[in-house]
Amino acid sequence: VWHFNMNRLTPEQRFQIVQIYFENNGSVRNTYRALRPFYGQHNRPSEQLIRLTMDRFRTTFTLNDNTHTQRRRTVRTEEAIAAVERSVEEDPNQSIRHRAQELELCPATLWKILRKDLGLRAYKIQLVQELKPRDHLARRTFGEWAQNKIAVNPNFHKRILFSDEAHFWLNGYVNKQNCRIWSEGNPQVHVETLLHPEKLTVWCALWAGGIIGPYFFKNDVGQNVTVNGDRYRAMITDFFVPQLNNHNVQELWFQQDGATCHTARATIDLLQETFGNRIISKSGPVNWPPRSCDLTPLDYFLWGYVKSRVYADKPETIDHLEDNIRRVIADIRPQLLEKVIENWTSRLDYVRVSRGGHMPEIIFKL
Repeated sequence: VWHFNMNRLTPEQRFQIVQIYFENNGSVRNTYRALRPFYGQHNRPSEQLIRLTMDRFRTTFTLNDNTHTQRRRTVRTEEAIAAVERSVEEDPNQSIRHRAQELELCPATLWKILRKDLGLRAYKIQLVQELKPRDHLARRTFGEWAQNKIAVNPNFHKRILFSDEAHFWLNGYVNKQNCRIWSEGNPQVHVETLLHPEKLTVWCALWAGGIIGPYFFKNDVGQNVTVNGDRYRAMITDFFVPQLNNHNVQELWFQQDGATCHTARATIDLLQETFGNRIISKSGPVNWPPRSCDLTPLDYFLWGYVKSRVYADKPETIDHLEDNIRRVIADIRPQLLEKVIENWTSRLDYVRVSRGGHMPEIIFKL
């Protein structure tokens, strides 16, 4: 007695079933009966097999066997390694899953080839600002000036108050966790980000002696606002300068970037009342190179450090977010700030080596 299954039927037998099925107006029972003269009482396909054959035909429009995909190669052969290397050269952005499917390799084998055989790493996308042609010279000039200062006074970098503002959005921020590029070196990919209307504008100053702030820009009725020249100067007068009373201001330098509210003549004059010519700023006594986020500890450390923590409990209100920012900044250890400031001197070396370019690789680790 034959026990039929679908894969044991020949294409001719399947064709016969389909033909008789339609001749009997789609009746499985009548098809089963009509097949008796061809197979006998016990050898003909069952009603269930007839249904399966018709289901396959309706779904695939074919009477052939199901095609079985070839088992993915799991051996790290020289051929497989060469294929992966060519694939990465053609498209370094492709994910492990898609590349494994394309090359018919299991993901685990592909990962081993990438890491162990080809020595590649998956780099996260780095958000950096585009440099203009003249920026390289400005960055190199500033780096040489700062290194000369450190040569004269080894503690010079510990006397600089680095300052900056940042926006903290209640919802939505760049998630780089799933962005990877396989390469032997950091490719420094640039990504544009979108703004979110619900946000806090926060200012801090960071130096070896600690962090001054955070300061949240608000209007007279306590509503969160963005920064402008008047608000920035009010912050300097009412918040920042009073915080310096316990320090020897004559030894401190003040750094700020080239935002318009920072470089206004009225702002520079106000800062000179406290710091004299010890100001590092566009339009100031010492020029700060434009588009140099990688040279300010707030951009290459503080803001990223704080943002990685303040959203952990998913704040649902602006007040909750503000409380989180205050708490995270207050909990930063002095030893960590010392490492951050020392790292700044290493970045000056990289600016010199790269002739004013961006950092050639990530050089800051906690």
